[in-house]
Amino acid sequence: MPLSEKIKANISGASWIRKMFEEGERMRKLYGSDQVFDFTLGNPDLEPPEAFKEELKRLALEPVPGMHRYMSNAGYPETRRAVAGVLAEETGLAFDENHILMTCGAGGAMNVVLKALLDPGDEVIILSPFFVEYKFYIDNHGGVAKVVPTDSNFKPDLEAIAGAISPRTRAVIINSPNNPTGVVYDAGSLSGLGKLLEEKEAATGRALFVISDEPYARIVYDGVVPPSVFKHIKNSIVVTSHSKDLALPGERIGYAAASPLIDNVDLLVEGLVFCNRTLGFVNAPALMQRLVTVLQHESVDIAGYQEKRDLLYDNLTALGFRMVKPQGAFYLFPESPCADELEFVKLALKHNILLVPGSGFGTPGYFRISYCIDKQVILNSLEAFKKLAVEAGLKK
Repeated sequence: MPLSEKIKANISGASWIRKMFEEGERMRKLYGSDQVFDFTLGNPDLEPPEAFKEELKRLALEPVPGMHRYMSNAGYPETRRAVAGVLAEETGLAFDENHILMTCGAGGAMNVVLKALLDPGDEVIILSPFFVEYKFYIDNHGGVAKVVPTDSNFKPDLEAIAGAISPRTRAVIINSPNNPTGVVYDAGSLSGLGKLLEEKEAATGRALFVISDEPYARIVYDGVVPPSVFKHIKNSIVVTSHSKDLALPGERIGYAAASPLIDNVDLLVEGLVFCNRTLGFVNAPALMQRLVTVLQHESVDIAGYQEKRDLLYDNLTALGFRMVKPQGAFYLFPESPCADELEFVKLALKHNILLVPGSGFGTPGYFRISYCIDKQVILNSLEAFKKLAVEAGLKK
């Protein structure tokens, strides 16, 4: 066989979103795209803001000499200064360009950070439900993932986290606004986590880090403002991208930011830059770095996302589906009406509705709906959801 046994097992265990996408392609050919309701992919359906298009046009018409050459592995100084300036405004901390590493998206940033922090066998706590790739990212760098469930509202369970910390723990990954729940962690959750980790550090003499995955930080609703992890946790590193806030997922542009309060932060960032190079990323895309330099205060208009959230949430809860109302991102994570959510996802296929089971996010008994899709698809799906609710025993 051309594949290692490990990779074959990983493919098999992480294939739900891919399988559902492929099933959607088959169904669209069979029934027509207007009769298939695909809620599987978190692929933004909005276009980048007008300011992005104008800056792209300007650079195309007035190219900077050498703009496509190599630069420092950390990225362009002016881009890192722009990012640092926004973080300094938001937190009041002394961020500068030396705390920022431009990366190939949030996924690239996460791998760089884990590579820099982990020795073989080091443990990383992840909170379920979690983004499916976290386990593989940790394994990439010799780490061991320890899954800790969140509470009934999908907020961090500090007692459970405390019980999971061992002498080999190196980091905790958090994701707020969360994929798949849309939950935003409040300031109390973050400050409680920060105090817990400081206590554990004092007891063990081992530095513990929080890696905060924040690509949805600007996709929030109802006036919610996500608190900055930098204000509440000393050893914090943010990894993020402009995939969602500027609708640029295919451009793979993001960054890692290390808190200036971290002891020996210069050495840490030096390690991040080294790992960015040696993992083969080399540097973040040059053109995208130049573009986002002037777009740090820009974002897509989230009103359309909020409208679609409300449309689905209001209709589905009226049908009897139970869920925590999302405060951000563009997902719903309802409870499955069937004891086995895989059976429910299969039942939904009978009504041409494509969903992702919660077991793919480490939380069986739930399913994910991604609503970053055309509003008309949602409207067309409502009658199918009514029939599904009846068949699942929610509605007569």
